[in-house]
Amino acid sequence: MILSLGRATTLARQAMVGVGHSDEEAAVIADHLIDCELRGLGFGGLSRAVSVIERIQATPTTRQELRIERESAVSAAIDGGDQVGYLVAQRATDLAIAKARSGGLAVVGARNTWYTGMFSYYLEQVTEAGFIGMAAGSGAHIVAPHGGTEARFGTNPLAFGFPTTGTPVIWDIGTSSVMLGEVLVRHREGRPLDAGTAFGPDGQPTQDPVAALFGGAFTVWGGHKGSGLALVVQLLGMACGAAAAPQGVAGCGFMLVVVDPGLLTDADDFRQKAAQYADHVRATRPADEDRPVRVPFDRSAAERDRRRRDSTVEISEDTYAALINVASSAAGGQS
Repeated sequence: MILSLGRATTLARQAMVGVGHSDEEAAVIADHLIDCELRGLGFGGLSRAVSVIERIQATPTTRQELRIERESAVSAAIDGGDQVGYLVAQRATDLAIAKARSGGLAVVGARNTWYTGMFSYYLEQVTEAGFIGMAAGSGAHIVAPHGGTEARFGTNPLAFGFPTTGTPVIWDIGTSSVMLGEVLVRHREGRPLDAGTAFGPDGQPTQDPVAALFGGAFTVWGGHKGSGLALVVQLLGMACGAAAAPQGVAGCGFMLVVVDPGLLTDADDFRQKAAQYADHVRATRPADEDRPVRVPFDRSAAERDRRRRDSTVEISEDTYAALINVASSAAGGQS
């Protein structure tokens, strides 16, 4: 079904209020979810809001306040209080940018959180501030290392962002062959996984989301190279205080490193040269004339611009019904 952009945003906010978030917190979460929808990543958009609701409703303990456990002029360590990662990582991003503005660089780590969303969302803010950024996040074991069939890694996204005088260059990947959000959507909609993306509990390949999620494992992206990246990200999460093997949808680690290029070179000159270099890459002779070469974030930015012009969001009826059920209670029965 089709919703206006405004209606979709209001629905997401009301649903988040309906599970205990303040209006301000709900606005932060909704902005991230809608940005996913605008970039064409529906599995991380309003359908993810349903997963957030389910996780909160299934958790008997009450979330705690975010707490800075240790801090210096260029660093901070955050206990996320078992709050959703959209809030925790946004706080980490705000802290890191502020520290980089005063000290030239910053490293902020967070633990005790879950569902951190698109790292490019945070790195876009970092690059808008004129800084270079690196983000990494660990999670519960759900991905098998290269050559294995048992889970040892999280989906472990890794991202880098570089400011330019135009569209930033932001490379944001997961180190699994399929992202958790997509598997959850396929499970909810009764659709199979693509071949080669998961193992069942018996170690045999499977296309059943249930078998992959409960006792199975996703396959790693990029063979032994992707497996090595996934291992590195798990260790970076541990460096933020996260457990090596957190259980369930909880205990994720998040690290954000922000660097002012002015520490090493002329910052304005770097942004100009970065833009020129990105254009040079785009000008590469394509293997397929109908598919010009892009640099990371080009597709995402173009798709968001297009969808903003359309000012609509498409979601499934099941997702809409689930959100309306929670949002109605937050709006006093008014949907």
